[in-house]
Amino acid sequence: MTKLDLKDRKILYQLDLDCRQSNTQIGKKVGLKKDVVAYRIKRMQDGGVIKNFWTLIDAFKLGYNVFRIYLQFQDIPLNVKNEIINSFVNHKNTWSVYSVIGPFDLGSVLWVKNIHELYQFYDKILDNYGKYVAQKIVSVYVQADEYEKSYLLSNDRIKSERKKFTITCEGAYVNIDETDYKLLNEMALNARMPLVELAEKLNVSSQTVNYRLNNLIKSGVIRGFRVGIDISKLGLQYFDVRINLSDHSQRKHIINFVKDIPYFKCLNTTIGYSDLELEFHIDGMDGVNHIIDEINVKFPGSIRNHFYLRTRETHKERWLPELDF
Repeated sequence: MTKLDLKDRKILYQLDLDCRQSNTQIGKKVGLKKDVVAYRIKRMQDGGVIKNFWTLIDAFKLGYNVFRIYLQFQDIPLNVKNEIINSFVNHKNTWSVYSVIGPFDLGSVLWVKNIHELYQFYDKILDNYGKYVAQKIVSVYVQADEYEKSYLLSNDRIKSERKKFTITCEGAYVNIDETDYKLLNEMALNARMPLVELAEKLNVSSQTVNYRLNNLIKSGVIRGFRVGIDISKLGLQYFDVRINLSDHSQRKHIINFVKDIPYFKCLNTTIGYSDLELEFHIDGMDGVNHIIDEINVKFPGSIRNHFYLRTRETHKERWLPELDF
């Protein structure tokens, strides 16, 4: 665990709200000079607390559907397991690929233009490795609501101010050209890249980059600029809690309850597999069990069953498909 003071945490919090803020802007909000902000950010990068600065891109707006695939392995040699993982990682349209602790061994999220694209990939995986797969689940991804990391602050936040970043399958598609895509591609994992540097990479003017960036934000393709944090450095763990409900009418009420918990990170809305998917950054299993107990007390009889998934290793996370022009 890395020791961070309140100023460090406030800087991380501001970077998570909008990592494209300048050091001067962040400094005014946290009470530090811009040079001190720069020093502290660099120190947290060198210490592994800050992994990257990433852009929250809504690929639904680009005409994609999103699916999850979970695989449970059986009698699988390590080299074959790695081959399967690499098959997912190397697929140009995988959003994330991760090994998990729980009912399944591997999880993935894929963007596809149509169901046939999904089936082609899924069918090939089973043709090549089906004998090593004990169980498989496919679900439809509908929406993700990502919340600000309120746990970074020591003081209580006003609940109504807790910012939410949403990507959803609802709404009109947005057409982008090759320059737009190249801009998104550069910023996907380097969201703090200056306009001048982006312009050089794209061989256009800074004004063009700024204009296109603002249009991508206005159209909803870009939903936010955030910071990737190694939460283990903060003494926290990632838990994905899956809940099946006995009383589905309680779903919205449970969401309204958990969204005010500072350690609540993300609500995933899907069709299939579970009724509620709640992600937490929290200090351990006891903390998660306490939240489940609170839900049972406040909404008695609403939960049929629940289980946990924990990420053992993230093999890929990229909020942008690899497009062809």
